Amino acid sequence: MAMKKVLMLLKPSHFSTPNSSTTHPLIRFLESRNKVHHDAINFCQAILREKSFEWKALMRNNLSQPINDVDLVVTVGGDGTLLQASHFMDDKIPVLGVNSDPTKINEVEQFSNEFDATRSTGQLCAATVENFEQVLDSILEGQIVPSNLTRIMISVNAQQLSTYALNDILAAHPCPASLSRFSLRIRKNDHDQPCSPLVNCRSSGLRVSTAAGSTAAMHSAGGFPMPILSQDLQYMVREPISPGAVSDFMHGCIKRDQTMYTSWSSRKGIVYVDGSHINHTIQDGDIIEISSKAPTLKVFLPYQFL
Repeated sequence: MAMKKVLMLLKPSHFSTPNSSTTHPLIRFLESRNKVHHDAINFCQAILREKSFEWKALMRNNLSQPINDVDLVVTVGGDGTLLQASHFMDDKIPVLGVNSDPTKINEVEQFSNEFDATRSTGQLCAATVENFEQVLDSILEGQIVPSNLTRIMISVNAQQLSTYALNDILAAHPCPASLSRFSLRIRKNDHDQPCSPLVNCRSSGLRVSTAAGSTAAMHSAGGFPMPILSQDLQYMVREPISPGAVSDFMHGCIKRDQTMYTSWSSRKGIVYVDGSHINHTIQDGDIIEISSKAPTLKVFLPYQFL
């Protein structure tokens, strides 16, 4: 792979050591996480300095414009940093995720009775500090190629949202204790023939995930993991009230040639894209279109997916 410019996108650290000289295991754990992450950044930057291409580093929170004019994006953090990068990327530039702070199983077991010692999952990260240079060299030599991951396109009242979801979207009332009312129907893209009946829902919201996101919140809610390269979407009506005869349509798939049309019937609502940071307000009468028509994202995947 010809490489002239690389953008390194970094997860910021929000932990600061308390003034007290506490030795509580949780504080030591957080200090360790902070140090491991910073050491990973320094290590990856040292590797890039040895290469012949131009590169620059940027904190992910400072990213505000579409990513252009680079040949590769390297994210150092976890899946959240890769997700944030994806919101500024089209289908031309590939991304390599580096998990800067992988979970240590023995540590999780050691502190299981005190606190959650899970670190970063890094489901989509193909590298850690242990193999970053090896993976990078394999990319440069063309030995590994990126995979195309499906993303979700969302339109509200026929106006396309600028952000594509790599993991999932959630349409719900802004108050988690409030009821969401909406109706949904799936249609084929090439004609107006419906593929499902009109499903009227009273629930806590509607979640739609990609294959990449099907192992996250969707799976936790009772959904099923999908093959990572699937072009279908999975949807689930969350906590439906009295689904009755249409219960079979509360959970299913939106095929690559289909679009889900959702009519929002609550006074308030929000469409959350890949978490809570990116969201779009909706209201009674809005029509939300959900499909996999979005440009794919080129991602160098971990070997277990290949």
